[in-house]
Amino acid sequence: MEPSTVNKVGITIGDPAGIGPELIIKLYKHFKEDAAYLIYGEEKTLLEARALLGVAFDYLKVNSAQEVDNPGVYILDMNILEKPVPQPSISSGKVAVAYLARAVVDAVYGNIDGLLTMPINKFWASRAGFSYEGQTEYLAQATNTKEYAMVMYSEEVKVVLLTTHIPVSEVPRKVKRENVSSKLNLIFREFKRLFGYEPKVGVLGLNPHAGELGEIGKEDMEEILPVVEEFKKKGFKVEGPLVPDTAFLKREDYDLFLCMYHDQGLIPFKLLAFEEGVNLTVGIPFPRTSPDHGTAYDIAWKGLAKENPSLKALELLEKLIHNLKA
Repeated sequence: MEPSTVNKVGITIGDPAGIGPELIIKLYKHFKEDAAYLIYGEEKTLLEARALLGVAFDYLKVNSAQEVDNPGVYILDMNILEKPVPQPSISSGKVAVAYLARAVVDAVYGNIDGLLTMPINKFWASRAGFSYEGQTEYLAQATNTKEYAMVMYSEEVKVVLLTTHIPVSEVPRKVKRENVSSKLNLIFREFKRLFGYEPKVGVLGLNPHAGELGEIGKEDMEEILPVVEEFKKKGFKVEGPLVPDTAFLKREDYDLFLCMYHDQGLIPFKLLAFEEGVNLTVGIPFPRTSPDHGTAYDIAWKGLAKENPSLKALELLEKLIHNLKA
């Protein structure tokens, strides 16, 4: 029997005490008729979200991704929860981790073409045995990927982080020539693979005023500038180190920015693109996206969650699946 040619999109439920289940139900009306959507999550939780929202949600239940050959909506349910809607807890963290792990296995073996992950809560996930800084780091470990990056993606602005979830005090030790060079190589390679073009990259400095020629820290001149000059000589479109407090005022000049640490990139990104921000993991073998927000426990199970970031994440994922198959 020939393998199925239908695009298979995996979607994880995230933390069931958060807004993930509601967002999945709200995405349902945006699903394409010629694609297959495999939802990794508790059936009873998703049905509870459907009842809360009062919208259509039709699906088939399966035991494995291999059963999915035709377009439609499917649920893979491991029946972990006793109640459909848990409180934020070890139980809700366990569900988030279990379905993420199951989906990643299917993605690694090619049983799905890409993965959209709903948010998990790091505190409760860690209490459930999740020993990673976040889903991005878990994906890298699970796929044995050494070079990877978290790309914050929107049409307005795109940001790549040199360092992610580490204390600010540790950042200068990571701003080294080899790390900046590795991240730029990754950016150019992955954007060519996923999007079909090499971007123009603005590399931000680490220190105020990009170090003021070495007067305010040495990293900008000694670690960042030599790498930028090296890539320029190779013909890549890259500039830097850019003054961090004005770089985003010239965002139309660049396809994306390489930022040195988490808040340097994420604060401007969320100010500019909070309603449509997508977290894209590059470097791993399959496309993975996630909405750029957390579990939002404070508004969960009230029908208030806005689906636009999740919709943008789904649209980007489907675009990348198409690009990789073309």
